[in-house]
Amino acid sequence: MHVTRDFSHYVRAAGEGVQHIDLAVEGVHCAGCMAKIERGLSAIPDVTLARVNLTDRRVALEWKAGTLDPGRFIDRLEELGYKAYPFETESAEAAEVAESRLLLRCLGVAAFATMNVMMLSIPVWSGNVSDMLPEQRDFFHWLSALIALPAAAYAGQPFFRSAWRALSAKTTNMDVPISIGVILALGMSVVETIHHAEHAYFDAAIMLLTFLLVGRFLDQNMRRRTRAVAGNLAALKAETAAKFVGPDEISQVPVAAINPGDIVLLRPGERCAVDGTVIEGRSEIDQSLITGETLYVTAEQGTPVYAGSMNISGTLRVRVSAASEATLLAEITRLLDNALQARSRYMRLADRASRLYAPVVHATALLTILGWVMAGASWHDAIVTGVAVLIITCPCALGLAIPTVQTIASGAMFKSGVLLNSGDAIERLAEADHVIFDKTGTLTLPDLEVINAADIPADIFELAGRLALSSHHPVAAAVAQAAGAKSPVVGAVEEAGQGVCATVDGVELRLGRPSFCGAEALVGSVDPEASIVAFSKGSEKFVLSVRQGLRPDAKAVIAALKARKIGIEILSGDREAAVKSAANALDIPEWRAGVTPADKIARIEELKQRGAKVLMVGDGMNDAPSLAAAHVSMSPISAAHLSQATADLVFLGRPLAPVVAAIDASRKALHLMRQNLWLAIGYNVLAVPVAISGVVTPLIAAAAMSGSSILVMLNSLRARSASREIV
Repeated sequence: MHVTRDFSHYVRAAGEGVQHIDLAVEGVHCAGCMAKIERGLSAIPDVTLARVNLTDRRVALEWKAGTLDPGRFIDRLEELGYKAYPFETESAEAAEVAESRLLLRCLGVAAFATMNVMMLSIPVWSGNVSDMLPEQRDFFHWLSALIALPAAAYAGQPFFRSAWRALSAKTTNMDVPISIGVILALGMSVVETIHHAEHAYFDAAIMLLTFLLVGRFLDQNMRRRTRAVAGNLAALKAETAAKFVGPDEISQVPVAAINPGDIVLLRPGERCAVDGTVIEGRSEIDQSLITGETLYVTAEQGTPVYAGSMNISGTLRVRVSAASEATLLAEITRLLDNALQARSRYMRLADRASRLYAPVVHATALLTILGWVMAGASWHDAIVTGVAVLIITCPCALGLAIPTVQTIASGAMFKSGVLLNSGDAIERLAEADHVIFDKTGTLTLPDLEVINAADIPADIFELAGRLALSSHHPVAAAVAQAAGAKSPVVGAVEEAGQGVCATVDGVELRLGRPSFCGAEALVGSVDPEASIVAFSKGSEKFVLSVRQGLRPDAKAVIAALKARKIGIEILSGDREAAVKSAANALDIPEWRAGVTPADKIARIEELKQRGAKVLMVGDGMNDAPSLAAAHVSMSPISAAHLSQATADLVFLGRPLAPVVAAIDASRKALHLMRQNLWLAIGYNVLAVPVAISGVVTPLIAAAAMSGSSILVMLNSLRARSASREIV
């Protein structure tokens, strides 16, 4: 029976005459896998791009439109030894969770078996040099076999399955020699036990699996931290819009059915589905996606609006300029997707060093066996020596070199208030030599504060706060919080885009725009860099100055960054006066105001061309493209929005100090990663000749292998404290 596969739902246009599909690929663990997949897929005629994202095990493919069936890519990957299917965020995450659980179960079984087998091996080791009877030794060996064989069969699944897929595809990977070494060690152990030999190698085989699983589990969990950030923008995309199909008739239609020139209705509480211009109505909109400002913007005739913006109060008619995949929001999504394909050179140092592992170790072990047989040794002794070579050259230390440092360094960062959102962020952050700060919500606190509250009579301020409770505007919320208001004024009415009013004891109260409160004459008496809200009680007029204050330690942090020879500048979409004030207060001579997301990306690219490694520190969805385009990114974020983080690293709370703490920790971590790699390589350079010489048994080889892994982990523990004090 012929089965037809239709993957057209997952294919999208990637430009004129080019189609694109993302595939999730199972079993991608190293740079060798990446190179093999990219070479294999690029060899297909008409394929213009084949790029593997090691972090989320996804391959991006582009080809000339109409020339290829996407099913051919899946078939080709199967020929290469990899199972693939169209990438979907939910299914990919479910597969990652399932793999993580399997690795954890395998690790638990292997660790439990290792402890028990080692407990049985110690009496054998000591008994071989004392007075242990052969029958007692055999009994301990059989008990070890009873524990190790089923445990290895279960715990070795990740390696055995991967090796079998590779061999079925007539190729090899790192898991092939690992599997051969484990199976040979177990097989030789059974043979040795049957023949009442002094040594068996059950402990070596199960210990080998335990250390390998530790590295694989740590690596897999670090990779799970990085996901396609574009998925976080999905919540901002409205799927339908109210389109005018007649002078006073509207119809709810899919966004795909809307074209430039159409008119749509945007009601209060709705998120805009298109880019366009307001032609009728007045309201306030949340445009933080574009400007990064938390203050609502007045929308009236001629005001541009963008997909993803939230309409707060009034009803608007909007003439469409772009819809669906042509909107600014869609462009931001594409920018994110492209930027997140960037690869870290340091993250895969261990994988690159391991690319030659399989063929070199296979050849070395085989030549060792043949060499010893030719030298007159028995096949038994030659195979034991070959097993020792396979085990002693195990890439445990190499596999642990990076993830152990990452895990410990991320714990140290957590203590400093920093959370990792990307598996390779530590290496990239360590290289950063230039920092770009957004101002609003980054150098400043995300919450608004009333800076002239002390100048307002207490009874007036309290009344203004109570009236402010009747408004949902963030400035009003800041006034209510500053005044400590608990109960709103009864009968208050909010006028869209103007303010809120009420009558108390025959006296009219107003809070909002100075023109709404008749307080225009007082505007010049307050800070020109702040947002102004007016309050009137009858003929009494007052103005409140509201703005975001600098983070309390911002100046010390900037000084600390300068002490570390790091370049600093501010790029903000805010007004020039506000940005200039912040730059002067922090002694940052290089700054720009009124910049767009595209301007920020252009500046980052300019710095990249000069060889700079840029750390972008910003908040809000408007910074997402520049966060992704930078060499590494960092964001302040609230706990409520942690799941929507788009930066490589995020930090919580009011202080800015986590930026410096993260840089210090990452630099120390990168130094330790390099040390670990050299330790692992140096170990193999020394150990392999010793194993080939026949001096060591598989048991000693396992002990040496374990010792190298322990040495790497002990060195990694130095990453626990790395940050210098900020003064």
